[in-house]
Amino acid sequence: MPRPEPRPRTARRGQLLEFAVLGLLHDGPLHGYELRKRLGTALGIFRALSFGSLYPCLRALVEAGLLAASTADADTGASTSRRPRIAYELTAAGKERFQALVAGAGPESWDDDDFDVRLAFFSRTEAQVRLRILEGRRSRLEERLALIREASLRGRERMDSYTLALQQHGEDRAEREVRWLEELISAERRHTAYGSNLQTQPHTKE
Repeated sequence: MPRPEPRPRTARRGQLLEFAVLGLLHDGPLHGYELRKRLGTALGIFRALSFGSLYPCLRALVEAGLLAASTADADTGASTSRRPRIAYELTAAGKERFQALVAGAGPESWDDDDFDVRLAFFSRTEAQVRLRILEGRRSRLEERLALIREASLRGRERMDSYTLALQQHGEDRAEREVRWLEELISAERRHTAYGSNLQTQPHTKE
């Protein structure tokens, strides 16, 4: 079955930013500065995120009714010339939107940036969805690994030592991630089986 046409990179990044913002605000309201800091420290894809990219996203989410913005003075007793700080929090519609996004497990969630963002919010993702994403990501990495190995065998004689080293590095990195994913998948399956056993065990009175 052919893969769906990939979204333009800018559109994908914008949708990932929306997902990440909604996820970070799920725990409580944040000011724009704190939100940008958390996006940069917790999610590598947004490490260089500028306010020029973040604030249009926040405004769009407010206009869509997914966020509410409240204004408060940055420093009580400070000069009134200072700009007020704006805190953002999820609305009921924003919570519903996040739950809908976190329930998705399609092929896009297996890609590099998408997977990293999804993984950051696995604690709020249902077990079966987590498992589908992990298995999909493993499949994607196994495809990549096969392509790397094929290219290496086909062109090894024409490659210089630096290109060979780079290709070997890519192969090693893919192999490590596949092993890591297999560990996560095994742990997820054990956790799911344990939960199922608890639900099916009869309750006995003391």
